Amino acid sequence: MSTLTQRLANPTRFMRLSGRILPWLSVAALVVLGIGLWLAFTAPPDYQQAHTVKIMFVHVPSAWLAMGAYLLVAVSSFGLIVFRHPLADVAAKAAAPLGAAATLLALVTGSLWGKPMWGTYWAWDGRLTSVLVLFLLYLGLIALRSSLEDEALAGKLTAILAIVGVVILPVIKFSVDWWQTLHQPSTRFTQSLDPSFRTPLLVMAAAFALGFAALHLKAMRNEVLRRRLRASTINLARGAPATMGPPAEPANLGEAAG
Repeated sequence: MSTLTQRLANPTRFMRLSGRILPWLSVAALVVLGIGLWLAFTAPPDYQQAHTVKIMFVHVPSAWLAMGAYLLVAVSSFGLIVFRHPLADVAAKAAAPLGAAATLLALVTGSLWGKPMWGTYWAWDGRLTSVLVLFLLYLGLIALRSSLEDEALAGKLTAILAIVGVVILPVIKFSVDWWQTLHQPSTRFTQSLDPSFRTPLLVMAAAFALGFAALHLKAMRNEVLRRRLRASTINLARGAPATMGPPAEPANLGEAAG
């Protein structure tokens, strides 16, 4: 019997299943986000940071999401290189812009948080610099892919870069332990936070995760449809007869679009 991963490797099955899940996932993300925002606005001010502490409810989930999205890109890239998973390249391509947006949001909100706390918007310390490197790595993946017309080659090269670049994740995680830094030490997954701050933070983190999942599924669906359209256009240009039904699924979406 085929595994769930093998069944989802078929783009037609993926499109059918994701089409059913996406509306519910989007609604869940909006509901949880609404609850998280309400909890964030009603949270009490901190005795040191006052209301500035509430930036944490956006900054921390976006930072977690930035790292999680890159891990997804790296794992998907590994799946493309090693297992030639038909949807691995689609998943990696769809996740990169979302991860870049989350990283930029983490940098911006971190700067807004840092100004009243540290007296400066930016400092070249370990945590801030390593997150900036992550953002530049995301941009490099996007630029490399868009600079190559051969999509199969672009997928393989960006996959190699993504796998090599995964070393930045432990650097970000342990930077506050390895070097002296303005950034506060780890909260041990919020265990050191007061419950009045921990609950809104965890709800906002769940909202960000659900929102990312919905946007990622939507981006993957768009990419599958784009590659199908491109493959159909190439077939028509070669004189193949057009059909009204869905195109036959290639063994590898990247090869079909290449």
